[in-house]
Amino acid sequence: MAVPATATPPARPASPRSAILALTAVTAVWGSTFVVVQDAVSVLPVMDFLAVRFALAAVIMLALRPRCIAALPPRMRARGAALGVPLAVGYILQTVGLQYAAATVSGFITGMFVVLTPLAAWAIGRERVGGTAWAGVALATLGLAALSLDGAAVGYGEAVTLVAAAAFAVHIVLLGRWSVAEHAYGLAVLQLLTVAVMTGSAALPGGVTLPTTPELWGQVLFLAIAATALAFVVQTWAQAHLSATRAAVVMTMEPVFAGVFGVAAGDPLTVRLVVGGGLVLAAMLLVELGPRHAADAALPRLEA
Repeated sequence: MAVPATATPPARPASPRSAILALTAVTAVWGSTFVVVQDAVSVLPVMDFLAVRFALAAVIMLALRPRCIAALPPRMRARGAALGVPLAVGYILQTVGLQYAAATVSGFITGMFVVLTPLAAWAIGRERVGGTAWAGVALATLGLAALSLDGAAVGYGEAVTLVAAAAFAVHIVLLGRWSVAEHAYGLAVLQLLTVAVMTGSAALPGGVTLPTTPELWGQVLFLAIAATALAFVVQTWAQAHLSATRAAVVMTMEPVFAGVFGVAAGDPLTVRLVVGGGLVLAAMLLVELGPRHAADAALPRLEA
């Protein structure tokens, strides 16, 4: 989807429905990436893989609009770099988790960012967390237990992925507050550059390992172009037209898509997966379709 241009007169604002449809398409692409990433990091080190993926995405976007960062106001540049930090943390931990957890399980646990978004909104902006949100947290915790408990302990991959979900929740809240439609492209590029710099800095001491086969290059290019460059432009643009929690309810479809793609790729469809995934999805819908959803939609945007 094209990013709205800064033409004069200004273009008519996009409808929330358009933003919702665009964000739904993004969740389908992201849902398909769990299996692809899991395959890629079985060959490439995590930091090397992420550095190549995000650097390629940023370079492609800069080639298409070389002045997109220069056109940003100084405050938006600072915000773009700041947004890249929780995004990098989320992707690093999620990718590490995929080395120890099934792609389908990782998708559902990553999806808990939806349940954690109201808690992040409270921590960042002191927005009130109601009883519905706490009920969602309890329900999601039961789902997480069904998905990931091994005896009395949570698996390492599941625990790391849960922390990644918290980082994504922080990113969604900040993006909802700071995103402005006309700056969506430049803001997305800065976020990707920040992730590339952070992961590249971690990979550089040992030397960056590049893909060595056409199949691996194809996976990395798909992730860089469709699941990173295009997807983050669309997300940044869409969240300029939607509240953070309204965007999050659309994103509840990501673990559903991840589950479909994961099972299609060979992940077992177990009773624990059905029950745990169902509880997590129910928690997401409870939190996002409850009273808080309407209240969040009425909150003033903090774009200034």
